[in-house]
Amino acid sequence: MMSATSLPLVICLGNAVADHVFHVDEVPQPPAKARARSYSLGVGGMAANAAIAVKRLGGQAAFWGRVGDDQNAELLTDGLRDEGIDIQGMHRVPGARSPTSAVLVDRVGERTIMGYRGDGLGTDPSWLPLERLKEAGAFLCDPRWPEGARHALVEAERLDVPTVLDGERSETRLLLDLVPLVRYPIFSLPGLNNYAPGARPADGLRKAVSEGVTRMAAVTRGEDSTLWMMRGEEKPREMPAYRVQATNTTGAGDVFHGAFALAVAEGMEMEEALRFSSAAGALRARDGDTPHREKLETFMREYCTA
Repeated sequence: MMSATSLPLVICLGNAVADHVFHVDEVPQPPAKARARSYSLGVGGMAANAAIAVKRLGGQAAFWGRVGDDQNAELLTDGLRDEGIDIQGMHRVPGARSPTSAVLVDRVGERTIMGYRGDGLGTDPSWLPLERLKEAGAFLCDPRWPEGARHALVEAERLDVPTVLDGERSETRLLLDLVPLVRYPIFSLPGLNNYAPGARPADGLRKAVSEGVTRMAAVTRGEDSTLWMMRGEEKPREMPAYRVQATNTTGAGDVFHGAFALAVAEGMEMEEALRFSSAAGALRARDGDTPHREKLETFMREYCTA
């Protein structure tokens, strides 16, 4: 059995969000009032969810990002610490307000998110503990703090650390700047459309793998397959999705990215890494909770023999 210190470290930089989640029968159009069937408050955000996935799936995880000095910051720091995640790189900014969101999940598991990205968090990345990248098996970031992401991506590449980008919906200029710095950008469909406006998915992926240090690019498509392309290829390959009955799709993409970064840190081949990641994202959507490694491996075995 591997010791804790021999487990691969994945550093996740970006967003941590206090998620207020309301389960409703349907999302009403305004003006309206509706009753929620249940409510929960917990840690969300792309990089934070990815870090939790890394830890639960058997790796070491560190989170680098910014929070304010409000009650939501306490929730976020306590929540990540309780998961066993290293939060030495979590920067608490005096006088700032932490990111938070209201998440409405309907009866078929689809979510509507109203997000607040915080205030007064600053953009200066000079405080980041970049020396820790030498310890990492992979580095993952999202586009919500582009200055920090760029700063760390340049150093990670210099140190030959594999890098992963959660290519979620963002400003086109930000994705055009960050994607060439990343070995493995994995987009959502809206994110790929932002990166390559008007392009077909295959053309968007082809653009990504033709620039910078990118070696493989992929686009997740929910319950449909994931398309992926290696540098030098002309046509995308297809990874079938794991079919599940979704109860809450919130965070499924984040878990996919965290699982993929861990798979890269463990040395999995691309197809194996994407299959592992797809299963992790599917379980998150099915159960509304990030799986642990044993549950994921059992799911994959049972799915293949069903």
